[in-house]
Amino acid sequence: MTLRPAVGAIFFAVFTCSLLTNMTSSARSDEPAKQIKVGIIGLDTSHCVAFTKAMNDPEGKGDLAKVEVVAAFPAGSPDIPSSRDRVEGYTKEMRNLGVGIAPSIEALLPKVDAVLLESVDGRPHLEQVKQVFAAGKPVFVDKPVAGTLADAVEIFRLAKEHKVPCFSSSSLRFSPGILKAKTDEKLGGVLGCDAYGPCALEEHHPDLFWYGIHGVETLFTIMGTGCESVARTQTPDGELVVGVWKGGRIGTFRGIRAGKSDYGATVFGKKAITQAGSYSGYQPLVERIATFFVTHEPPVSAEETLEIYAFMEAADASKRSGGAPVTIESVMAKAQPK
Repeated sequence: MTLRPAVGAIFFAVFTCSLLTNMTSSARSDEPAKQIKVGIIGLDTSHCVAFTKAMNDPEGKGDLAKVEVVAAFPAGSPDIPSSRDRVEGYTKEMRNLGVGIAPSIEALLPKVDAVLLESVDGRPHLEQVKQVFAAGKPVFVDKPVAGTLADAVEIFRLAKEHKVPCFSSSSLRFSPGILKAKTDEKLGGVLGCDAYGPCALEEHHPDLFWYGIHGVETLFTIMGTGCESVARTQTPDGELVVGVWKGGRIGTFRGIRAGKSDYGATVFGKKAITQAGSYSGYQPLVERIATFFVTHEPPVSAEETLEIYAFMEAADASKRSGGAPVTIESVMAKAQPK
């Protein structure tokens, strides 16, 4: 008889412990799990640290709560000081964020489910991404997507051949004010756009690939595809690139190298003229990348990205021709595999 209270107490303790365990397990199952392990190739840009902080934020919402940067390979380019001189510092920062450092791309890929190709130099992107495609990992290729239009064409050809989701974009594209400018009902449809932004040059890349890409991406975000020809005027202090779209719409990019520098655009519509909102930082882009890693659906088509790079390539060809118009079709034809 004296054992019954003890047995009852033991039963109650076991039952309570089991209940608490089940409650804890249930609560944890409702929490978003970090389901996708992300790897980074290239530690020579502030993007690698900023993107990691956003993806690894324990307070991240939506698809950001499902991705986590776990490893990185510290690639860099010895002939570009802004690449070479930053690898060591960013590698240290990544270690401090708890990210493992891999000795090679080959060693990185088995550890991850998706890849951020962040090398600031576009020239090695093709060779780097070939390994990612072979491993079947979805990949975001940061700007510039490549060091030449021909390499950009080959990157997207290989992505299609390997059936691997891939996209590239400037962070300007997803700034809310820029996205809104395209669909603003007050405009009654976009007739033209004058976009502007900083345009520093780098000797190993076509002129606009290096930093002009941000303003050109803004232009295409608002105008859409369909550019047919490009003409360019250059001075030491700036660029003016004029594109003519199908139907006679005109879009321009002003690249700034002197005086006040900022991002923005004036949008001309059937009913109104408006100003696009300002740059909103990396967060909107990182959110889109996270969703891309979850859904495998690129938010920017390969066709639009290639037209953007053809626009910039045509601008270089126009410069070599003294400012004469150059067609998008002609530069795309030259960039095709032989």
